[in-house]
Amino acid sequence: MQPAIHHSWNISEQEAIALQKDLASKVIRTDQLDPVKLVAGVDVAYSKHSNTLVAAVAVLDAASGELLETVTIQDQEQFPYVPGLFSFRELPPIIKAFEQLSSTPQLVVCDGQGLAHPRRFGLACHLGVLFDIPTIGCGKSRLIGQETEPGKERGAMTPLVDEDEVIGAALRTQTGIKPIYVSIGHKISLSTACQWVLELSPNYRLPETTRLSDQAVRKVIKDLEMGTP
Repeated sequence: MQPAIHHSWNISEQEAIALQKDLASKVIRTDQLDPVKLVAGVDVAYSKHSNTLVAAVAVLDAASGELLETVTIQDQEQFPYVPGLFSFRELPPIIKAFEQLSSTPQLVVCDGQGLAHPRRFGLACHLGVLFDIPTIGCGKSRLIGQETEPGKERGAMTPLVDEDEVIGAALRTQTGIKPIYVSIGHKISLSTACQWVLELSPNYRLPETTRLSDQAVRKVIKDLEMGTP
C-alpha cells in the first residue's frame, strides 16, 4: 500500500501544528467503507534503551478474526516527544510497514486517537487521510474531552464531548471492565466505528487488531533488548 498524500516529516513543531490544521479539513466523518473483508491494526512501541521505535501492522480476516499477515518495522525517532503531535513520531515507520503489506485492508483500527484530539487530527485521522482509507481511533485512555460513565454492560457507551462537540465515545467492550475511547479517524461515522470496535473485541477489553499488533511490537522490542538478532 502506498500513501495517496505525501508531505515532509522533517518539520518543526509549529509547521506540524499548521499541517494538522490544514489536513484536518480533509477528514470525512461519514461512512464511506467498501465491504470490509480485511481489517488491520497498527501499534508502535519504543525501546527503553535507545531511540529505536517499532511499528507493526496486523491484518485480520474481518469475519473470522484470523490473523493473516503481520509486518513489523524498526526505525529511529525523528520527531521530539510533543503531546498532540505523536503521529509525526509514529507514522513514518507505520507507513513503511503498510508499504510492505501483501494484502490491502479495507479498514484500519489505530491504537490512538482520531477526532478526539485538540486539533481534531490524531494519528487515526492522519493515517486515514494520507492513505485515503477508513480508520478508527481506539485509545486506552482519554486525551481530551469529558464523558459520563457508561453502563456496566458490554456495549454501553456515552459521548465524549469537548467544547460542546461530540468527538468520540467511551465504549464498554466487556461487562464490568474499564471503557475504551473510540473516535472517527476517516471515512467512517462514530456509530459505525463503535460497532466495529465492539465486534473486534469479543473476549478482551481491547480489539483483536490492537492486541495482535501490540504483541508483535512487544516481541520485537523484547528481542532487541535481549540482544536477539
